[in-house]
Amino acid sequence: MSGNPGGFRRTGFRSKQGPCPPSPRRPAARRRAPPTAAGSNTSPAGGLVGYGVIHLLFAWLILQIAFDGSGTDGDQSGALHELAEKPFGTFLIVVIVIGLIAMTLWQVLEAAVGHRAERGRHRLYERLASAGRALFYTYFAWTGIKVLRGKSASSADTQQQASEDLMVSTGGRITVGLAGLVIAAIGVGLVIYGVLKKFEKHLRTSRMSADMRRLSRRLGVAGYAAKGAAYGIAGILFLVAAVRYDPDKARGLDATLNVLSEQSYGRWLLALTALGIAAYGLFSIVQSRYRKV
Repeated sequence: MSGNPGGFRRTGFRSKQGPCPPSPRRPAARRRAPPTAAGSNTSPAGGLVGYGVIHLLFAWLILQIAFDGSGTDGDQSGALHELAEKPFGTFLIVVIVIGLIAMTLWQVLEAAVGHRAERGRHRLYERLASAGRALFYTYFAWTGIKVLRGKSASSADTQQQASEDLMVSTGGRITVGLAGLVIAAIGVGLVIYGVLKKFEKHLRTSRMSADMRRLSRRLGVAGYAAKGAAYGIAGILFLVAAVRYDPDKARGLDATLNVLSEQSYGRWLLALTALGIAAYGLFSIVQSRYRKV
Protein backbone atom coordinates (compact mmCIF):
# COMPACT_ATOMS: atom_id res chain seq x y z
CA MET A 1 0.00 0.00 0.00
CA SER A 2 1.41 3.31 -1.01
CA GLY A 3 1.96 6.19 1.31
CA ASN A 4 -0.83 8.13 -0.36
CA PRO A 5 -3.54 8.56 2.30
CA GLY A 6 -6.88 7.13 1.28
CA GLY A 7 -5.34 5.24 -1.64
CA PHE A 8 -6.15 7.93 -4.16
CA ARG A 9 -3.93 8.13 -7.16
CA ARG A 10 -2.39 11.44 -8.11
CA THR A 11 -3.01 12.45 -11.64
CA GLY A 12 -1.29 14.96 -13.84
CA PHE A 13 -4.58 16.70 -14.64
CA ARG A 14 -4.20 20.32 -15.60
CA SER A 15 -6.85 22.85 -16.50
CA LYS A 16 -7.10 23.39 -20.22
CA GLN A 17 -7.39 27.11 -19.52
CA GLY A 18 -3.95 27.18 -17.98
CA PRO A 19 -3.07 28.84 -14.72
CA CYS A 20 -5.65 31.14 -13.18
CA PRO A 21 -5.10 34.74 -14.13
CA PRO A 22 -4.18 37.07 -11.33
CA SER A 23 -7.09 38.92 -9.80
CA PRO A 24 -7.43 42.44 -11.12
CA ARG A 25 -6.12 45.14 -8.84
CA ARG A 26 -8.41 47.80 -7.64
CA PRO A 27 -7.57 51.24 -8.94
CA ALA A 28 -5.72 53.35 -6.45
CA ALA A 29 -7.84 55.94 -4.73
CA ARG A 30 -7.38 59.35 -6.20
CA ARG A 31 -5.70 61.85 -4.02
CA ARG A 32 -7.94 64.66 -3.03
CA ALA A 33 -6.87 68.13 -3.93
CA PRO A 34 -5.77 70.11 -0.92
CA PRO A 35 -8.37 72.53 0.38
CA THR A 36 -8.13 76.13 -0.65
CA ALA A 37 -7.17 78.87 1.71
CA ALA A 38 -10.81 79.74 2.12
CA GLY A 39 -11.59 76.18 3.03
CA SER A 40 -14.02 75.57 0.20
CA ASN A 41 -14.37 75.76 -3.57
CA THR A 42 -17.00 78.46 -3.39
CA SER A 43 -15.80 81.62 -5.07
CA PRO A 44 -16.81 84.97 -3.57
CA ALA A 45 -18.81 85.59 -6.72
CA GLY A 46 -21.07 88.15 -5.09
CA GLY A 47 -18.13 90.31 -4.10
CA LEU A 48 -16.61 90.21 -7.57
CA VAL A 49 -19.94 91.14 -9.12
CA GLY A 50 -20.32 94.01 -6.65
CA TYR A 51 -16.78 95.17 -7.38
CA GLY A 52 -17.61 95.10 -11.08
CA VAL A 53 -20.81 97.08 -10.53
CA ILE A 54 -18.86 99.79 -8.68
CA HIS A 55 -16.53 100.17 -11.65
CA LEU A 56 -19.42 100.25 -14.12
CA LEU A 57 -21.03 103.04 -12.08
CA PHE A 58 -17.67 104.79 -11.93
CA ALA A 59 -17.41 104.59 -15.72
CA TRP A 60 -20.91 106.06 -16.02
CA LEU A 61 -19.90 108.98 -13.77
CA ILE A 62 -16.84 109.64 -15.94
CA LEU A 63 -19.09 109.86 -19.01
CA GLN A 64 -21.36 112.28 -17.17
CA ILE A 65 -18.37 114.44 -16.29
CA ALA A 66 -17.18 114.31 -19.90
CA PHE A 67 -20.44 115.16 -21.66
CA ASP A 68 -22.76 116.68 -19.05
CA GLY A 69 -20.30 118.58 -16.89
CA SER A 70 -21.52 116.75 -13.78
CA GLY A 71 -20.18 118.09 -10.50
CA THR A 72 -20.21 114.66 -8.90
CA ASP A 73 -16.85 113.49 -7.58
CA GLY A 74 -15.33 111.17 -10.15
CA ASP A 75 -14.29 108.31 -7.93
CA GLN A 76 -15.73 105.14 -6.41
CA SER A 77 -17.36 107.00 -3.53
CA GLY A 78 -19.11 109.24 -6.04
CA ALA A 79 -20.38 106.11 -7.78
CA LEU A 80 -21.82 104.78 -4.52
CA HIS A 81 -23.43 108.12 -3.69
CA GLU A 82 -25.01 108.09 -7.14
CA LEU A 83 -26.29 104.54 -6.55
CA ALA A 84 -27.70 105.46 -3.12
CA GLU A 85 -30.05 107.94 -4.77
CA LYS A 86 -31.62 105.29 -7.00
CA PRO A 87 -34.58 103.02 -6.13
CA PHE A 88 -33.33 100.04 -4.10
CA GLY A 89 -29.92 101.75 -4.07
CA THR A 90 -29.42 101.27 -0.34
CA PHE A 91 -30.18 97.56 -0.60
CA LEU A 92 -27.73 97.19 -3.48
CA ILE A 93 -25.00 98.97 -1.52
CA VAL A 94 -25.57 96.64 1.43
CA VAL A 95 -25.16 93.63 -0.89
CA ILE A 96 -22.01 95.14 -2.42
CA VAL A 97 -20.50 95.85 1.02
CA ILE A 98 -21.17 92.29 2.20
CA GLY A 99 -19.57 90.94 -0.95
CA LEU A 100 -16.53 93.20 -0.51
CA ILE A 101 -16.11 92.08 3.10
CA ALA A 102 -16.21 88.45 1.93
CA MET A 103 -13.56 89.24 -0.70
CA THR A 104 -11.43 90.95 1.94
CA LEU A 105 -11.50 87.86 4.16
CA TRP A 106 -10.72 85.65 1.17
CA GLN A 107 -7.68 87.72 0.21
CA VAL A 108 -6.47 87.91 3.82
CA LEU A 109 -6.48 84.09 3.94
CA GLU A 110 -4.77 83.93 0.56
CA ALA A 111 -2.09 86.31 1.82
CA ALA A 112 -1.59 84.23 4.96
CA VAL A 113 -1.62 80.63 3.68
CA GLY A 114 -2.70 80.68 0.04
CA HIS A 115 -1.05 80.39 -3.40
CA ARG A 116 0.39 76.96 -2.59
CA ALA A 117 0.74 76.14 -6.27
CA GLU A 118 3.46 78.79 -6.50
CA ARG A 119 6.98 78.33 -5.18
CA GLY A 120 9.68 80.59 -3.81
CA ARG A 121 9.58 84.27 -4.58
CA HIS A 122 6.61 83.84 -6.95
CA ARG A 123 4.48 82.70 -4.03
CA LEU A 124 5.74 85.63 -1.97
CA TYR A 125 4.77 88.08 -4.72
CA GLU A 126 1.29 86.55 -5.02
CA ARG A 127 0.76 86.69 -1.27
CA LEU A 128 1.83 90.34 -1.20
CA ALA A 129 -0.56 91.03 -4.08
CA SER A 130 -3.37 89.38 -2.12
CA ALA A 131 -2.53 91.57 0.87
CA GLY A 132 -2.78 94.63 -1.38
CA ARG A 133 -6.13 93.48 -2.76
CA ALA A 134 -7.38 92.96 0.79
CA LEU A 135 -6.52 96.59 1.59
CA PHE A 136 -8.32 97.83 -1.53
CA TYR A 137 -11.43 95.77 -0.82
CA THR A 138 -11.41 96.96 2.81
CA TYR A 139 -11.21 100.56 1.61
CA PHE A 140 -14.12 100.12 -0.80
CA ALA A 141 -16.20 98.29 1.83
CA TRP A 142 -15.57 101.09 4.34
CA THR A 143 -16.51 103.67 1.70
CA GLY A 144 -19.80 101.83 1.19
CA ILE A 145 -20.43 101.75 4.93
CA LYS A 146 -19.85 105.51 5.16
CA VAL A 147 -22.34 106.07 2.33
CA LEU A 148 -24.89 103.92 4.16
CA ARG A 149 -24.32 105.96 7.32
CA GLY A 150 -25.16 109.11 5.40
CA LYS A 151 -21.73 110.73 5.38
CA SER A 152 -21.50 113.05 2.41
CA ALA A 153 -17.72 113.57 2.35
CA SER A 154 -16.22 111.90 -0.69
CA SER A 155 -12.97 110.00 -0.90
CA ALA A 156 -11.50 112.89 -2.90
CA ASP A 157 -12.35 115.39 -0.14
CA THR A 158 -10.90 113.07 2.51
CA GLN A 159 -7.68 112.59 0.58
CA GLN A 160 -7.34 116.32 -0.02
CA GLN A 161 -7.89 117.16 3.64
CA ALA A 162 -5.44 114.48 4.80
CA SER A 163 -2.82 115.72 2.36
CA GLU A 164 -3.34 119.34 3.45
CA ASP A 165 -2.89 118.35 7.10
CA LEU A 166 0.28 116.40 6.29
CA MET A 167 1.87 119.10 4.16
CA VAL A 168 2.00 121.55 7.05
CA SER A 169 5.45 120.11 7.83
CA THR A 170 8.36 119.13 5.62
CA GLY A 171 8.10 115.53 6.78
CA GLY A 172 4.45 115.50 5.83
CA ARG A 173 5.20 116.72 2.31
CA ILE A 174 7.78 113.95 1.97
CA THR A 175 5.14 111.46 3.11
CA VAL A 176 2.69 112.73 0.48
CA GLY A 177 5.42 112.50 -2.15
CA LEU A 178 6.25 108.92 -1.15
CA ALA A 179 2.56 108.06 -1.30
CA GLY A 180 2.53 109.45 -4.82
CA LEU A 181 5.48 107.24 -5.80
CA VAL A 182 3.73 104.17 -4.40
CA ILE A 183 0.46 104.97 -6.21
CA ALA A 184 2.31 105.61 -9.47
CA ALA A 185 4.21 102.32 -9.07
CA ILE A 186 0.91 100.50 -8.52
CA GLY A 187 -0.40 102.10 -11.70
CA VAL A 188 2.62 100.96 -13.72
CA GLY A 189 2.28 97.49 -12.22
CA LEU A 190 -1.38 97.28 -13.22
CA VAL A 191 -0.57 98.26 -16.80
CA ILE A 192 2.19 95.63 -17.04
CA TYR A 193 -0.06 93.04 -15.38
CA GLY A 194 -2.74 93.68 -17.97
CA VAL A 195 -0.58 93.96 -21.08
CA LEU A 196 1.27 90.72 -20.25
CA LYS A 197 -2.11 89.02 -19.54
CA LYS A 198 -0.89 87.75 -16.18
CA PHE A 199 -4.48 87.80 -14.92
CA GLU A 200 -5.21 84.67 -16.97
CA LYS A 201 -3.34 82.41 -14.55
CA HIS A 202 -6.03 83.17 -11.97
CA LEU A 203 -8.85 82.11 -14.30
CA ARG A 204 -10.15 78.65 -15.16
CA THR A 205 -9.54 79.20 -18.84
CA SER A 206 -10.04 75.48 -19.59
CA ARG A 207 -13.73 75.92 -18.74
CA MET A 208 -14.14 78.84 -21.13
CA SER A 209 -15.25 78.63 -24.71
CA ALA A 210 -12.91 80.13 -27.28
CA ASP A 211 -15.12 83.21 -27.61
CA MET A 212 -15.34 83.71 -23.85
CA ARG A 213 -11.59 83.38 -23.44
CA ARG A 214 -11.03 85.93 -26.19
CA LEU A 215 -13.55 88.30 -24.61
CA SER A 216 -12.11 87.96 -21.10
CA ARG A 217 -8.61 88.57 -22.45
CA ARG A 218 -9.64 91.78 -24.21
CA LEU A 219 -11.59 93.04 -21.19
CA GLY A 220 -8.70 92.25 -18.86
CA VAL A 221 -6.06 93.96 -20.99
CA ALA A 222 -8.18 97.09 -21.56
CA GLY A 223 -9.41 97.22 -17.97
CA TYR A 224 -6.06 96.84 -16.24
CA ALA A 225 -4.37 99.24 -18.67
CA ALA A 226 -7.00 101.96 -18.12
CA LYS A 227 -7.06 101.52 -14.36
CA GLY A 228 -3.27 101.48 -14.20
CA ALA A 229 -3.03 104.66 -16.28
CA ALA A 230 -5.52 106.40 -13.98
CA TYR A 231 -3.59 105.38 -10.86
CA GLY A 232 -0.31 106.38 -12.48
CA ILE A 233 -1.58 109.89 -13.21
CA ALA A 234 -3.02 110.12 -9.69
CA GLY A 235 0.37 109.20 -8.22
CA ILE A 236 2.12 111.86 -10.32
CA LEU A 237 -0.41 114.44 -9.12
CA PHE A 238 0.34 113.50 -5.51
CA LEU A 239 4.02 114.21 -6.25
CA VAL A 240 3.11 117.55 -7.82
CA ALA A 241 0.99 118.39 -4.77
CA ALA A 242 3.92 117.66 -2.45
CA VAL A 243 6.45 119.65 -4.49
CA ARG A 244 4.24 122.68 -5.13
CA TYR A 245 2.26 122.50 -1.87
CA ASP A 246 -1.02 122.19 -3.77
CA PRO A 247 -3.47 119.93 -1.88
CA ASP A 248 -6.05 120.35 -4.66
CA LYS A 249 -3.94 117.97 -6.73
CA ALA A 250 -4.05 115.29 -4.02
CA ARG A 251 -7.62 114.19 -4.71
CA GLY A 252 -6.86 110.78 -6.17
CA LEU A 253 -8.86 109.68 -9.19
CA ASP A 254 -11.06 112.75 -9.07
CA ALA A 255 -8.01 114.97 -9.67
CA THR A 256 -6.92 112.64 -12.48
CA LEU A 257 -10.22 113.15 -14.28
CA ASN A 258 -10.03 116.92 -13.80
CA VAL A 259 -6.56 116.98 -15.35
CA LEU A 260 -7.74 114.92 -18.31
CA SER A 261 -10.77 117.14 -18.84
CA GLU A 262 -8.53 120.22 -19.04
CA GLN A 263 -6.47 118.80 -21.91
CA SER A 264 -7.10 119.14 -25.63
CA TYR A 265 -9.66 116.49 -26.62
CA GLY A 266 -10.24 116.06 -22.88
CA ARG A 267 -13.82 114.91 -23.44
CA TRP A 268 -12.64 112.04 -25.59
CA LEU A 269 -9.82 111.17 -23.21
CA LEU A 270 -12.42 110.87 -20.45
CA ALA A 271 -14.64 108.76 -22.71
CA LEU A 272 -11.71 106.44 -23.44
CA THR A 273 -10.97 106.19 -19.72
CA ALA A 274 -14.62 105.39 -19.05
CA LEU A 275 -14.54 102.58 -21.60
CA GLY A 276 -11.44 101.13 -19.95
CA ILE A 277 -12.94 101.31 -16.45
CA ALA A 278 -16.15 99.72 -17.78
CA ALA A 279 -14.05 96.95 -19.33
CA TYR A 280 -12.50 96.31 -15.92
CA GLY A 281 -15.96 96.17 -14.36
CA LEU A 282 -17.13 93.61 -16.91
CA PHE A 283 -13.91 91.64 -16.40
CA SER A 284 -14.64 91.50 -12.66
CA ILE A 285 -18.06 90.04 -13.43
CA VAL A 286 -16.44 87.44 -15.71
CA GLN A 287 -14.09 86.58 -12.83
CA SER A 288 -17.06 85.82 -10.60
CA ARG A 289 -17.63 82.68 -12.67
CA TYR A 290 -14.13 81.64 -13.70
CA ARG A 291 -11.85 82.84 -10.88
CA LYS A 292 -9.67 80.18 -9.27
CA VAL A 293 -9.88 79.86 -5.50
